[in-house]
Parts: sequence; structure tokens; C-alpha cells
Amino acid sequence: MYSSQHAAISIVASSVLVYALSPITVFGSVVPAVAVVACATALGVLIDLDHFLIARVKTGNWNAVRFCLSHPSAAVADQGRIFDRGDVGALSRLLSHLVLAGVLVPAVALASTGLAVVIGVVLYVHVVCDVAWDIRRFRREAVPSPDEDPHTLR
Repeated sequence: MYSSQHAAISIVASSVLVYALSPITVFGSVVPAVAVVACATALGVLIDLDHFLIARVKTGNWNAVRFCLSHPSAAVADQGRIFDRGDVGALSRLLSHLVLAGVLVPAVALASTGLAVVIGVVLYVHVVCDVAWDIRRFRREAVPSPDEDPHTLR
């Protein structure tokens, strides 16, 4: 999915949780609801920065980062141009997201259980939406590359 779509679902998910949960506190101080939604939305989008590290490991170069630095509008308006096919891969991306969420949520829980719940749900929704997006994409493509084929483990 693209960043704008992740931002939209993150705003909805975090807003619902902020409304449903009692006030979120961090180390005993109440955090304004808008700040919780902003934080969760930022994490729901910025977790995708791991794609650049995955692409670096897989390709051995920083071409995707260089492309974004030389074409900053593509990072927002034309994200389909950033990575070449196979630079990231569905399974690598999903695994990275799960590892990051598995580290981040417990770390945040040390400061705030409520905030950890919001962040955990937002990241969960992010991964579920990515899986749904990938299923739809795999069905549209006649023959996925080995890196994109969910039956090929690497």
C-alpha cells in the first residue's frame, strides 16, 4: 500500500481507539488525543522506511534512497517508481514489519500500556492491509517473480 492509504487507515484506527479507551497517559501524564493519533499515524506510515533497508540488503546499493533524494515528490506522489521489482519483496517486508512491531510495542508498553495498545493495533492494521494488498496484486499478476511468490521461501 502507499503512504497516503496507510495514513488514512492509521488515522481511523487510532481515532477509534482514542475515543474508546480512557485517556492515554505516558509516565503518568495525560497525552492529548490529537497527539496520540498523530504519533500512531506517523508510526503507521514511517514503519515503511524499513523498505529502504531491505532494498539495500537485497540489491547491495542505496539506489532507492538516492532516487527519493533526487526526486522528493516521488516519495509522496509516485511511490511506485521508488523500488524495482524484487528490491523489497512481500515476505521480507512483512517479516520486517512484524519484527519491528514486536520490538516497538513492548518497549512503548514500559511507558504507557494505552499507547502501546494504540500503536500495536495501528501496526497490526498496517500489516493486515499490506497482506490484503499483496493478495490482490498477486491475483492480478500472471506470474509473480520468485521473490514475490508466496510459495517460494528465501
